[in-house]
Amino acid sequence: MKERIKQMLLRARYAAMGAAIGAAIGGLISRNAASTGGAIGGLVGATVAETRGTVEGAIEDVRGHAPGSTDIETE
Repeated sequence: MKERIKQMLLRARYAAMGAAIGAAIGGLISRNAASTGGAIGGLVGATVAETRGTVEGAIEDVRGHAPGSTDIETE
C-alpha cells in the first residue's frame, strides 16, 4: 500500500511540474496557449512518471540476477 501511494504522489508531482513548465512556455505566446501548455505539460509529466516507474522496476529486476546466470524468468 505504501508503495502504491508513493507512486501516486510521484505521478502527481511530475504532472504538476510538467503543467507549470508547459503553462510558463505557453504564457510566452498567449493566455490561451498557457492553458493548453499547462494541460499538455501535465499529461507529459504524468507519462514521464509512469515510464520512470516502469524503467526503475525493470532495472531492479536486472540487478537482482547474478552475472552470468541463465535462470532469467520471462513473462
